[in-house]
Amino acid sequence: MKINPFSMKPINPYSAQQRTAKSVQNSQSFADKIEISSAAKEMQETSSYSAERAERVQKLKADIESGNYKVNARKVAEDMLKYYRF
Repeated sequence: MKINPFSMKPINPYSAQQRTAKSVQNSQSFADKIEISSAAKEMQETSSYSAERAERVQKLKADIESGNYKVNARKVAEDMLKYYRF
């Protein structure tokens, strides 16, 4: 009786599955596209708000430098409590 060693050729089940590359033919270019939402467009149009805010900031700076700006401690404390309670 002749005994041969038990060995098989390695089997790779994925070798039978050939991947085919799909050729994508698209008439569109591959350039990046950007779309701006309507909310963002509205924000761009409301530049008057930023001008008003800049004017107010300048007024506050002037008041602080001259010493005329007074802080209402009670209002600050109330607002802090509202913020941390909710």
